[in-house]
Amino acid sequence: VQLQASGGGLVQAGDSLRLSCAASGRGFSVYSAGWFRQAPGKEREFVAAISYRDRRTSYADSVKGRFTISRDSAKVTVFLQIDSLKPEDSAVYYCAASPYYNDLMPARRYDYWGRGTLVTVSS
Repeated sequence: VQLQASGGGLVQAGDSLRLSCAASGRGFSVYSAGWFRQAPGKEREFVAAISYRDRRTSYADSVKGRFTISRDSAKVTVFLQIDSLKPEDSAVYYCAASPYYNDLMPARRYDYWGRGTLVTVSS
């Protein structure tokens, strides 16, 4: 499975962005997908995930109510809608694929990672 994230950019606080993660290769439809982010000088952190089995979603507390993860019906693209952006949301955002359908917050549950897309939020 190969993953490619896109959609990042420089935005102002309060704006919205929609990140996309395009998957290629066999089998992605039976992988759960997650988004992580890493800000300069900080560790990579979980943002959101969607289970391949029942499309159940999970979110980090810091983004609940502002971020929405979704997946297209063909299950080849995963989206992260980000609303009400804050400067602290600035980071490189990575998408990842996991063979598991639950407990999707730990990064160790993911086998494949894409290159990140940079989101910069100015105040």
